[in-house]
Amino acid sequence: MSVSIIPVILAGGKGERFWPVSRRERPKQFLSLDGSGNTLLQATANRVLHLASGWDKLWVITSQLLASRVKEQLPQLPAENCLVEPEGKDTAPAVAWATLEIAKRYGEDAVIAFFPADHWIGNTLTFVKTIAAAEELAKRQSAIVTLGVNPTYPATGYGYIEQGDLAGTYQDLTAYGVARFTEKPDYETAKSFLDSKRFSWNSGMFIFRAGVVLQELQQYAPDILTPLQEKGKAAYPDLPKNSIDYALMENTQLSYVIPCDFGWDDLGDWKALERLFNGDQGNVAMGTHMGLDTQGSIIYSSDSQEVVVTLGVEDLVIVRDREVTFVAKKDRTQDIKELLKQLQTDNRFDKLL
Repeated sequence: MSVSIIPVILAGGKGERFWPVSRRERPKQFLSLDGSGNTLLQATANRVLHLASGWDKLWVITSQLLASRVKEQLPQLPAENCLVEPEGKDTAPAVAWATLEIAKRYGEDAVIAFFPADHWIGNTLTFVKTIAAAEELAKRQSAIVTLGVNPTYPATGYGYIEQGDLAGTYQDLTAYGVARFTEKPDYETAKSFLDSKRFSWNSGMFIFRAGVVLQELQQYAPDILTPLQEKGKAAYPDLPKNSIDYALMENTQLSYVIPCDFGWDDLGDWKALERLFNGDQGNVAMGTHMGLDTQGSIIYSSDSQEVVVTLGVEDLVIVRDREVTFVAKKDRTQDIKELLKQLQTDNRFDKLL
């Protein structure tokens, strides 16, 4: 199985739902959360190196605030392959700018794959095979291929992709046209998606030929593409803030999905640690913890010299990081962004963000 594409890692995210460990100057992608010892960015780079012919074809796009950390964690990355956005405008401008730059260097037939920097993949070999299938589809026809993860439970924290018409078999994997993308559903809707067996989780990974996406961006998002063609990164202050899903994927008629199973989690919030680790007595503890009558809780301490001691609690998230102790009900971790908005209104807490 031969794969030779140009992987681009999207490494400008904030990872706010992993606060207080994830902060402005050190968001989630620069943390080690899966027990491997590598940060999520390093694990992603190591994984996608299987897809390229070496570091020379690996690209990263990140923010000005985070560029020095990217270079520190990926010292083998060529400096010219690290694109630094002057300000964050979500994923549509990031994808458009990176695609333009890669097309300049390698031509519009170059096959590009975009990957979030902060996801967990369980089976690298199956992952590589899936990307090979997507590459084959992208080379054979005008296609923007996304990877849909086969759902294992009715998740309400993910977007979903509905399968349309059968589009063929590639590397023994079946591809479909995309019938529609959906927003994060409520529980009953998610359950109906799971029961129908026509829906997969939107992984946020895309594979395509550069020229195909530039053509589609010109049609559906000229307010993003044209300024970047004319001014490059100098256009950023005037670009709209938009995701690639809204700007392109929900509009294009060239979207395809390959449902896949390679062990995936977007590590969206603290509850993801339960899915990765089997805790003692239903708990997940990272750091030094001593508990009595403690059930179903997630305990994290960034300093092994500090001990978190619990008594008679259940279904809590307890995080100790530097000068912050964070305690929440486990079912409220999706609301951390709202908590951070409140902290932002008080200057006393600025250094905690």
